[in-house]
Amino acid sequence: MFIDINPQLLWLVSDLDVLCFGKLRIGHCARCLGVTISSTEHHNNAPNTLYELTVGETMDIFKNEDAPDILVAKLKESGVKYGLASFVDLHGISKAKAVPIAHLQQMLGGSEMFTGAALDGVPQGVNEDEVNALPDTASGLILPWNREVAWFASDLYLNGTPFEACSRNILRRALKEAADMGFRFNLGIETEFFIFRRTSDGGFHPMSERDTLDKSAYDVRTLLDYYPIIDEIVSAMNELGWDVYSFDHEDGTGQFETDFAFTDALEMADRFTFFRYMVHEIARKHDAVVCFMPKPMSDRTGSAAHFNMSFADPVTGVNLFEAPNDPRGCGLSTLGYQFIAGGLRHAKAICAVAAPLVNSYKRLVIQGSMSGFTWAPIYICYGGNNRTNMFRIPSQGNRVECRAPDISCNVYLAAAMMLRAGLEGIREELDPGEPHFENMYERSPEELRESNIDVLPRTLLEAVEEFSADPLSRKVFGQSMYDAFVDFKRGEWNEYHNHVSDWERERYGTMF
Repeated sequence: MFIDINPQLLWLVSDLDVLCFGKLRIGHCARCLGVTISSTEHHNNAPNTLYELTVGETMDIFKNEDAPDILVAKLKESGVKYGLASFVDLHGISKAKAVPIAHLQQMLGGSEMFTGAALDGVPQGVNEDEVNALPDTASGLILPWNREVAWFASDLYLNGTPFEACSRNILRRALKEAADMGFRFNLGIETEFFIFRRTSDGGFHPMSERDTLDKSAYDVRTLLDYYPIIDEIVSAMNELGWDVYSFDHEDGTGQFETDFAFTDALEMADRFTFFRYMVHEIARKHDAVVCFMPKPMSDRTGSAAHFNMSFADPVTGVNLFEAPNDPRGCGLSTLGYQFIAGGLRHAKAICAVAAPLVNSYKRLVIQGSMSGFTWAPIYICYGGNNRTNMFRIPSQGNRVECRAPDISCNVYLAAAMMLRAGLEGIREELDPGEPHFENMYERSPEELRESNIDVLPRTLLEAVEEFSADPLSRKVFGQSMYDAFVDFKRGEWNEYHNHVSDWERERYGTMF
């Protein structure tokens, strides 16, 4: 049965609602990473496709391997006036120069120079040569909210060679190692964020006055209260060919999640980076503020960016993590278990990059949200369809989900650390032990010690010290980026630690 709630929205009422966990699903099977289903086909009991999504005609421009002059001509014909050669700083925030269309061909050849010393995480002295951005034309897209501008993810170069400390180059090096071992690294990321309006005192308040439930996850009323903003976000993502297959109101007040198709890790990192920028811009049109802070409210769930990972054969595309006859009952291959084992070995160092802020560690606690749990992992272990482990293997198997990353991370760096750790586990044929299916939140400290289960770092400082002590970190980052990351994050912690907060004044001001 269909119920017409909104002229642009149909609500399918059936037993499938239970399977969908209250989410509105379109065009993709969420129960199997990367399996797209037709309107008549089912996979792993997933719902039918409601309709097929198509990539906007303008996106076809970037799918052809045209010479730069032909690409520029096509963009000009499409109404593009400016190009952005974009890269990220240490925080994963986009930086760019804008170039008029008349000079776009030169930009595609690497003409645009940048002073690294002016940025966080582009470690250069003021006396050193500038780096230049070389756009990856395959990453190009036209801004959905401003069709006069084209955006390109770019690699940084120094004196004609790849700049070691470029975040995108760091991921590229990890991907090459995987390719040399015969693997393509696929990545899907669940994007969580908050939508607020500014109050007169500069604070945040939910856009909807009805967004007050203690357990607001999957609430239809408030989902549709935010419809104009969410619809524009989802429509833009689909115009870019990202295949959004679900979106919902999450556990926090004003919190939402969008789920879209996985792809290779480099393309996913580009998309994630652009996603954060795009959502900010769309929200501004609606007088809203988007918050990608991991834990904006102490009594509500924080925002994660769960990594859903798998290896594929680069020729056939066959999922190498899938094993229906897995004796451990998780549907995962030996390769997948070895990947997990590597991640567990380096979990604390990974955490520093996947949860990179002081605020990140206010998300990584057992309890603290009004719905009962934070849903965040703190235990360095793995299990089946069990959200209390750092590494989770969803019920259909075929992929590994790491639940530690939050929405603030630099995905290029976090994915590189995760991948190199997993490859180490494969090379050394590590075994992660038996999976945990129990609720780890309910295990006592004594039981955890007996099971040799450690916990993730409790503060940013602890995480950074673990990162600095792990030999993998320097191997992945390279010396200059390793030094820059450690120095910056230690400084961030010290600045936070030395700050006197309102909580301290209220608690201690007249206590004695």
